[in-house]
Amino acid sequence: MSLCRSSQQALRLGRRRAPPPSQRLPIRAMAGLTPPHQAAAISRLQTNVDPSSDEYRENERQMGEVTARLAELTRKMQRGGPDKAREKHLARKKMLPRHRITALIDPGTTFMELSPMAGYELYPEADVPAGGIITGVGVVEGVRCVIVANDSTVKGGTYYPITVKKHLRAQAVAQENKLPCIYLVDSGGANLPHQSDVFPDRDHFGRIFYNQARMSSQGIPQIAVVMGPCTAGGAYVPAMSDESIIVGEQGHIFLAGPPLVKAATGEVVSAEELGGGKMHSSVSGVTDYLAVDDAHAIVLARRSISNLNWPARSAPTQPPASTFSEPLHDPDELMGIATTNLRKPIPIREVIARVVDGSEFSEFKRDFGATLVTGFASIYGHKVGIVANDGILFASSAVKGAHFIELCSQRGIPLVFLQNISGFMVGTASERDGIAKHGAKLVAAVACADVPKFTVVVGGSYGAGNYGMCGRAYGPRFLWMWPNARVGVMGSDQLAAVMETVGQKADPELRARIDRETEATFSSARLWDDGIIPPQHTRRYLGLGLQAAMGGRNEVRAGDTKFGVFRM
Repeated sequence: MSLCRSSQQALRLGRRRAPPPSQRLPIRAMAGLTPPHQAAAISRLQTNVDPSSDEYRENERQMGEVTARLAELTRKMQRGGPDKAREKHLARKKMLPRHRITALIDPGTTFMELSPMAGYELYPEADVPAGGIITGVGVVEGVRCVIVANDSTVKGGTYYPITVKKHLRAQAVAQENKLPCIYLVDSGGANLPHQSDVFPDRDHFGRIFYNQARMSSQGIPQIAVVMGPCTAGGAYVPAMSDESIIVGEQGHIFLAGPPLVKAATGEVVSAEELGGGKMHSSVSGVTDYLAVDDAHAIVLARRSISNLNWPARSAPTQPPASTFSEPLHDPDELMGIATTNLRKPIPIREVIARVVDGSEFSEFKRDFGATLVTGFASIYGHKVGIVANDGILFASSAVKGAHFIELCSQRGIPLVFLQNISGFMVGTASERDGIAKHGAKLVAAVACADVPKFTVVVGGSYGAGNYGMCGRAYGPRFLWMWPNARVGVMGSDQLAAVMETVGQKADPELRARIDRETEATFSSARLWDDGIIPPQHTRRYLGLGLQAAMGGRNEVRAGDTKFGVFRM
């Protein structure tokens, strides 16, 4: 994932800075403070990070290398198709897809792009940068919206299997967060050589239109802007939208194009006569507005959003932006706290201290189940509950996690999971202690918690620990990974040991494949996450995610969650 105009531009999430560390009070000086100040003082996380230490500098160097590599890959993916395709696109006086998005969103706001690494090294026969489609969350006329834009410079904007998956993921974001959805259509339809992987199954191409119907029934507005081809099943995108805009002599909508019409009926007809903007806006009524060019179409789209009567209201859990403080400790230090050597622990409280407002964290059950850190904090003024790994999960850790998740669900507080987990503890003692039933409590609590959930994988995410810490299968609103993160059933060393116990040898080729398949880029290419993010931007992404979750017509109400049976 990337932030359009991100590093250089303020995210406009707040105003007030925290006092410097020199102004913090020791515990013994709290007696004279008023109760609110006492609560803040005892919640402030201290730091033991030494930026001059050899370990910090080595971590920073290694993380800098992987982050720089990721940034270069992301730039390449965001460029879109080859120069020849881009030049052809521009020669038709069409705006490039990312330029369309920049023109669509409000000036000075941030576009939170989803999964720009989609499709990376996924298809041996072709490069499909960003999966051939750009998706994300942006602000249009003050309304937070999901934006889906085809990139016709990538194989004519045709839908590969990963394109379909990415489009469906964007619709899921719109549905879960109840955000209006804007489609910038410029696509040749299904990629025919991959037709068996994009057409007939439940989560293939047809699911896009199923989702459109369901979203409409849920009151989620959808606006389509046809800026190029819109063929075959894709014609249902504008036809099933609330309002549709088409660019004259550039956008075309038809179930079958001129060649197929000729083959089927013998009729010879031009694309403009068959499905051009003038015909659809004045004869068929498939579209509602006729634009003269891309820029005009974007102005019309912004006007349509302004007429949604979509209230810009704050959720109950969102106080005014001016009431929060930045962390006391520098988020840039996360580059030296994180490590590419996942055998080394990552001090998770140091991570929390650089993510939450004022570095204040009200820890829950600190001395019980200590390998799982739980507690209350705020991020850009949003109250959140944090569940973070500080070691392997024991029975006590799982029970503590389930208890805390129940509290947050009862109170309507969003949950943030910071994953660095090798799994649940194994062995005779753990089995006799009921690790299976206690682990199941944590998994059940995560699955049933009906509050917005957000997951950041800061290290490893292995085995059932992925489930207990709200992996992709457990419905987090957004899931991001750090560049050093790895996801798998187990690491290659553990896999080799298991193979040997069943009389097979894990050859070097298998070990290398397992190592490659657990890398963050492998995960992100397949949309197992919503993007790989720089560690120092974690707070920003969580802030944008919280704004998205609270920015639609959402009501996060205390006590809505219904839990099942917890085996005692």
